Amino acid sequence: MTMIVLIAIAAGCASALMFASIISGALISIVLLYFTALPLMVAGLGWGPLAATIGGIGAATGLGVIFGLHISIPFVVMMALPAWWLGHLALLGRPVASAGSSEGATPSAPPVMEWYPVGRILLWIAGFGTLSTMATLLTLGTDGATITETLRAALLRVLGPRVEASGDEIKQRIDVALIILPAAFATSAMTMLMLNFWLAARITAMSGRLRRSWPDLKSTELPPMTLAALSAAFAFCFSGGLLAMLGQTVTAALLMVYAVIGFAVLHTLTLGLKGRGLWLACSYTMVVVSGGWLILAMAALGIADALFKFRQRFLHGRPPPLPAS
Repeated sequence: MTMIVLIAIAAGCASALMFASIISGALISIVLLYFTALPLMVAGLGWGPLAATIGGIGAATGLGVIFGLHISIPFVVMMALPAWWLGHLALLGRPVASAGSSEGATPSAPPVMEWYPVGRILLWIAGFGTLSTMATLLTLGTDGATITETLRAALLRVLGPRVEASGDEIKQRIDVALIILPAAFATSAMTMLMLNFWLAARITAMSGRLRRSWPDLKSTELPPMTLAALSAAFAFCFSGGLLAMLGQTVTAALLMVYAVIGFAVLHTLTLGLKGRGLWLACSYTMVVVSGGWLILAMAALGIADALFKFRQRFLHGRPPPLPAS
């Protein structure tokens, strides 16, 4: 117990310092902010959710005392709460009957464990991305019009003289940016959590502290109702006001989840391909360079797999049917 408390305190101090570094305004603070949740996630995966809980409470308390609640509350919502809950979910497991559990099985053999599915963890990450985005937007106003005007004023202050020089063209681009910003916030928050969680799992696995077996990521699947939730969220995008912002945020988060599934499909379909590593490296490089367009393409691939089961057909030796011309 003493070791868990010491690890928790160390992780909490590291996360609090990384989160508070943004106040300095230094460029490196952006990188530190992006990986703020990593120490708490490592503590949660390696030493249990209690370590992440103690570290998160200690870090939030310290930030609140030194800088105030306006720094402490965002830390809890964006970093501490996801680190604790995702670590808790990742370590959830139950023993299941195996083929050797009948007669002749070794009594001392460890039970076969069924762990919490990775697909559901991705949905929780989407939920946290939506929560942090909406919480951020609600600090700007309590209705859609107020939030939009606050964001517009902030963008106009940043652009400054360029707006006056270029006139309506820049203002039209600002209008487009205001539509995209909620989705951009959500996908950015999700990417941060996914990257931190993957790195934390890798670190704890290499150290031998990860208590669950490493999952087969390319076989990750989502619950069937996810596609229905995406359709409903997309419909709310056209409602207007704060509800439309919520719809855009949820839609962007779920599309990001399906993009991850699309990459899983890509990893499956390239099995046995010569130069597979090079093909995958080129694919990831193109996604990073192109920005959001190929992410949408990967999301479409993930949705298509949910509808037509490409991976199951491929793994069973039946290639997916060609699209109708």
